[in-house]
Amino acid sequence: MIANDDELQTTLDRIVWFQQQVAHLRRTETNPVNYRAAVSGFIAEIDRMQLEVREYFHFLPAAEDAGTAEQVAQADSGRVLRVS
Repeated sequence: MIANDDELQTTLDRIVWFQQQVAHLRRTETNPVNYRAAVSGFIAEIDRMQLEVREYFHFLPAAEDAGTAEQVAQADSGRVLRVS
């Protein structure tokens, strides 16, 4: 699980690397069966890392949770529409 922005960046960099590997194999592999076998692990790893990124983006860091209502109020000219 991604714990901070440095780990986020590392994961995003790894996703790009895996995607480049799949793109390379797509350009160079001529046998569809071999291609699918070669990229299946890369694609599974891309999916796993993208899920981690989505989970990381789903939550604010604990230190920022307290300021959320204030940020919403400032962004909406002082009116808090809903705080959950």
